[in-house]
Amino acid sequence: MSDTTQTGPVLAADGTPLKRSLMRALRREKMRALLLIAPLLLFVLVTFIAPIVDMLFRSVENEIVSETLPKTVVALEGYDFHTGEAPGEAVFAALAADLKIAVEAKTHTRLGSRLNYEKTGISSLFRKTGRDVKKWDLEADAPFREKFIAADKDWADPDVWRVIQTYSGKYTNGYFLNAIDMEKGPEGPQWRDESQQIYLMLLKRTMFLSITITLSCLLLGYPVAWLLSNIPMRTSNLLMILVLLPFWTSLLVRTSAWKVLLQQQGVINDVLVWIGLVDDANRLVMINNQFGTIVAMTHILLPFMILPLFSVMRTIPPSYLRAAKSLGATDWTAFWRVYFPQSIPGIGAGSILVFILSIGYYITPELVGGTTGVFISNRIAYHISSSLNWGLGAALGTILLLLVLVLYWLYDRIVGIDNVKLG
Repeated sequence: MSDTTQTGPVLAADGTPLKRSLMRALRREKMRALLLIAPLLLFVLVTFIAPIVDMLFRSVENEIVSETLPKTVVALEGYDFHTGEAPGEAVFAALAADLKIAVEAKTHTRLGSRLNYEKTGISSLFRKTGRDVKKWDLEADAPFREKFIAADKDWADPDVWRVIQTYSGKYTNGYFLNAIDMEKGPEGPQWRDESQQIYLMLLKRTMFLSITITLSCLLLGYPVAWLLSNIPMRTSNLLMILVLLPFWTSLLVRTSAWKVLLQQQGVINDVLVWIGLVDDANRLVMINNQFGTIVAMTHILLPFMILPLFSVMRTIPPSYLRAAKSLGATDWTAFWRVYFPQSIPGIGAGSILVFILSIGYYITPELVGGTTGVFISNRIAYHISSSLNWGLGAALGTILLLLVLVLYWLYDRIVGIDNVKLG
């Protein structure tokens, strides 16, 4: 009797090697799964990833100077503004040629607006000079140095040419410097004048108010979530409707309601005067300040704290507390040593949700915050919609995004993101 050994590869039913057949089947399964989630991936890419990438690009993009004044940028490469004098005729001749084309394309005003962010007055300088350059003959009217200075004496200011030279690159860190109250000076980055420093103060205020709002939501939401999770289901469902009721009301309506309640001639002050706690001549100022922002946003964001807490608390068996008490623990010890640690995942989820939502809010602070209760997001909205300084707005948004990511990383290191859950 002889033994037979198989030396060739194991074959599938169709005669192909089994390993190849399995790999082909796995590829088909992966492609099928990918096709199923492709619409969601495309949606996330278009509505989330693409805007963030565009924001990051706009925060450093600066092509308008080199595209509008290509010849001038090249001519300025050897210019030294430290001499205290305007550049020579070659630079002005290049500027005349560039502006002639820019005026016809109507791009010189956009260039002036861009450089005006760095030095006030350059926008009107380009508009005024553009009207004169339109009438010039590039061949017959040379030389141009004196003509430019005659059109506007600011062309003799070396600081104007320093700004053009400094921001002649296709990419710049100037927006990020402005976002932290700095600017590109003659000798490099430097702090802006104290009267112009606003963004670091707004960032600190945004962090302080967001943390305060998160803590106030936690202090108010924790007892409510505990009550909802420890009463009969029928009553709990009824009370949950009251928690969800604000979602059915417009955000503007809720914010406007707080303006009515908190103003000096509002309902709350009227009640305090009526019961004698406040004198009619010294009514409390509770609106257009940080207090108004905290109160209104706490009310708006409170459901986002209650829902994660409730979903975690209802999974904690009540028998744990009874067992702790039966072993001699007091009510406080049973809560603190047994119940509270099990509710930490809900605290983490609610805190992250409320903090991230509050740090980006701008409608409510704009309506009730006045000058001391607005967030950095209000300034971002202003630059995007009003001043049209999209580069600075994008830089501020990028800094805010990085700040949230850093805080998220710190939270993960200290608490552990794996401990955060919604139920």
